[in-house]
Amino acid sequence: MIRRPPRSTLSSSSAASDVYKRQYQRRVRENNNKQVTGYGPNVDAETLVYGVAHIYASRNDTFVHITDTSGRETICKVTGGMKVKADRDESSPYAAMLAAQDVVVRCKECGITALHIKLRATGGVRSKTPGPGAQSALRALARNGIKIGRIEDITPTPTDSTRRKGSRRGRRL
Repeated sequence: MIRRPPRSTLSSSSAASDVYKRQYQRRVRENNNKQVTGYGPNVDAETLVYGVAHIYASRNDTFVHITDTSGRETICKVTGGMKVKADRDESSPYAAMLAAQDVVVRCKECGITALHIKLRATGGVRSKTPGPGAQSALRALARNGIKIGRIEDITPTPTDSTRRKGSRRGRRL
């Protein structure tokens, strides 16, 4: 935080700018002296550092979202739509695999070596089975050197809910 001198000591705006320039130059010098060796906790190489992979696979897209174990801090979030051009390919297994590979690279930068998986489908009154990209995203995480902890299905299932879309006799084609 930059501390500003009291107004009474400043005689003109040029004097103020000189003070701020010196403070900025000092701060830049201090930051250049620090060396960042890596992100994440300082642990041994064989110690497993866990994160949580929230995989949301619908029929239209696949999200791979990595957080810390509490779920509050997002480390990386990549979707299938970020990896392919065509709209129809967003939920494909290939797009999910590419998204998971990007996530693995970012996890290794941050020092995360193992993931708990929380798999989610659309749920509610809609489909309760995960989309086509869920399995390939999970396989890509495992194949690229990330250890898999627990796998949990967190699809929201209603105990009693609002009325489903469509008439009493269903959607007629």
